[in-house]
Amino acid sequence: MRKLLILFLAMGLLAGFAAVSMADITNSAHNFSGLPNARGEICLPCHASHNNQSVTDAPLWNHKVTQETFTVYTSPTLDAGSPPGSLGQPGGVSKLCLSCHDGVTAVDAFGGSDGTFTIGGPANLTTDLSNDHPISFIYDTTLAGVDGGLFDPSTTPSGITNTNGGTIEQEMLFANKLECASCHDVHNEANNDYLLLKPNGGSLLCLTCHDK
Repeated sequence: MRKLLILFLAMGLLAGFAAVSMADITNSAHNFSGLPNARGEICLPCHASHNNQSVTDAPLWNHKVTQETFTVYTSPTLDAGSPPGSLGQPGGVSKLCLSCHDGVTAVDAFGGSDGTFTIGGPANLTTDLSNDHPISFIYDTTLAGVDGGLFDPSTTPSGITNTNGGTIEQEMLFANKLECASCHDVHNEANNDYLLLKPNGGSLLCLTCHDK
């Protein structure tokens, strides 16, 4: 009887955690459960237990992946890239974000469907990313040393709440690369404006990495 009671309590706690997580994305711009082909499911437009694609860092991916070629950020003072100042095409989880935010790939293009409508307004980044923060580049101790205006990601705390005090490298980078999800929380667990990992009042988020 005691074992059963403990089991029920554990299940109740897990249900509580799930409810909190679900509530975060439910009240965010990433709740697409109202799409005609989403069947009222919040997760389905991006993830599915069957008929999904194998995408690194994106379990059970269900959305069509952008095939666009992007104009990437460039600057004479940019030290990132190989060679320095030269960035490649967006990759990793950033490419998945751009599978809606490119303004070309349909928002409802999932589950094998090509979809019928694209994103609009400020959320439409278009395929021209030249005026957006650079992404998909290696951010490591070497870059921080060369740049002189960046903190060392391997030793600098991320300052993100609900973590174990991890570093920028541990909490914000993907295979040592800075991606869209280094700053934005697609699941809105932090419940900040613009789906940010932490508030940016006083440029707090920017100053996590930039030593200014």
